[in-house]
Amino acid sequence: MPLTMLDTDYKALVIGASGAIGGAFVAAFQADPRCTHVELVSRSLSPGFDLLNAASIEAQAEVCRASGPYQFIIDATGALTIDGVGPEKALASVREEVLMANFHINAVAPVMLLKHFAPLLAAGPSVYAKLSARVGSISDNTKGGWYGYRAAKAALNMLLQTAAIELQRKNAELRVVALQPGTVRSNLSKPFASSVPHLLEPAESVAGMLSALKSLTPKSGAHYVDYKGKLIAW
Repeated sequence: MPLTMLDTDYKALVIGASGAIGGAFVAAFQADPRCTHVELVSRSLSPGFDLLNAASIEAQAEVCRASGPYQFIIDATGALTIDGVGPEKALASVREEVLMANFHINAVAPVMLLKHFAPLLAAGPSVYAKLSARVGSISDNTKGGWYGYRAAKAALNMLLQTAAIELQRKNAELRVVALQPGTVRSNLSKPFASSVPHLLEPAESVAGMLSALKSLTPKSGAHYVDYKGKLIAW
């Protein structure tokens, strides 16, 4: 059966709620009369919350537990430019410290969020969705470049797949999802916007992603889909 939680009362939690896409998710949930509560988590809204500090992630999850359980948890965190350094165009540009920072913010932090926030999911039909990227697909990589970001997103996808298999042993109706939001008008995409024929507005991307989430059926492991609901090869 398709996911039907959007047709019944539900609660949602958005991590990265102050970003362009996270904020659009918050607005979409708040506009849905079926959503009885939206929990917002971000560095600007949640004192002490730091993606690079595992203890703060655990503490924030405990704060959010009081308003749960949640049928939807959306992790809209991530970074493309780190410490002023954007994606590498050539192997010669790869720097160890930037590579490690990319893995920390785009792979390690998300799995720590999953570790501590997944226990807040409701039993039965539920979704844990994390913003990923098409460039994280190994089979889709035909252009090269973007070493750190590509590799971190590929690692993220593997972490989501591995966690999904484990978590579904307790809840077979859980969907763990790697989401490709498209290229969205935001601070993250701004340095690269001139090369993109059509930038999506955050609300447009989120509407597509929510529609995609609603259509997903339970399966073993994680889903990897874009904002149009199309499957992406790992």
